[in-house]
Amino acid sequence: MQRLAIEPRPDYASKLEDIGLSFHALDNYWNENVCYRFTAAEVDELEAATETLHKMCLQAVQYVIDHNRFADLGIPPAFWQPIAASFARRDFHLYGRFDFAYDGSAPPKLLEYNADTPTSLLEAAVAQWYWLEEKLPQADQFNSLHEKLVARWKQFGPGIDTIHFASLAENEEDWVCATYLMDTAAQAGFEVKHIYVEDIGWSDDRSTFVDLDEQPIAALFKLYPWEFMLREEFGAHVAEASTRFIEPLWKAVLSCKGLLPILWEMYPGHPNLLPAYFQPGKLSSYAKKPLYSREGANIELVENGHTIAHDGGPYGAEGHIYQALCQLKSHDGRYPVVGCWVVHDSAAGMGIREDGQPITTNLSNFVPHYFDKE
Repeated sequence: MQRLAIEPRPDYASKLEDIGLSFHALDNYWNENVCYRFTAAEVDELEAATETLHKMCLQAVQYVIDHNRFADLGIPPAFWQPIAASFARRDFHLYGRFDFAYDGSAPPKLLEYNADTPTSLLEAAVAQWYWLEEKLPQADQFNSLHEKLVARWKQFGPGIDTIHFASLAENEEDWVCATYLMDTAAQAGFEVKHIYVEDIGWSDDRSTFVDLDEQPIAALFKLYPWEFMLREEFGAHVAEASTRFIEPLWKAVLSCKGLLPILWEMYPGHPNLLPAYFQPGKLSSYAKKPLYSREGANIELVENGHTIAHDGGPYGAEGHIYQALCQLKSHDGRYPVVGCWVVHDSAAGMGIREDGQPITTNLSNFVPHYFDKE
């Protein structure tokens, strides 16, 4: 794994805008002045770790259900049985992203799993692929995201013709991600409609969520986290609704950072896991993470009892977990996190975010990657 300087495409900005990546220039978010180079063996290692951890996470959902560990994850009691029922039905799931600390010299270490509302998808699936085709057509990329998303949508149903896609108003990044996923569903043959989360209504008569035209929402892809929804007024209707949700209700177990100590409890010493606990115990160097932190908010890095990095934000009242500190390796003063995607049950690609400080945030840059064909 190497970080290499490379000449950007002269017209890359217009090409990014053509595919819908409208916020590429915000804080220099998209950076193709550099790229990351991997070996085929490193890609194989990341792919294997992704699929292994995905299987472990599915086992973890069942473990939480069987051992009634919902409270440790901050999940309201009213949803414990509906989550168990959702998992027993194996309600349709689409995608997720595992974020790894990795530099090629040791096994990938899981930092967190974005199982419910991962973004940076258009960048990983489309933008960096077009970059590869133009800049390094002789090389390859760990990237089968688009075709696997379309193929997975084709397995959704039966009896569903239209899928609504919801994102928050005034959130450009979420809108870009939602509209890209709309395109993949449309390519799979579905009618698609966008709706803002704030515009979703509820019909008591029909026991379903409805859109602005009072039409029932039979299927809803929601780029809105379960931990928010379950604590809001409409959350009370989730269990009785005829609406089918993507991601499904059982993903509420995996979207919580409480998953990390659960995994360590189930698989102590696993090479792709870092020790993690609900209390710091004997750890003197750790990452203190709120159960529901997003984009690096409220994460504190502690080394030998001293705070070395901290990011502010609105999270933490819900509780914390403590994960053994894993210092990201610096590449030219930048700290990369390797995000590996899973679609359904299959590893599907990766995207790299890097920052000048060791906590990855929503302002961290996206950098394309490639690997040499063998």
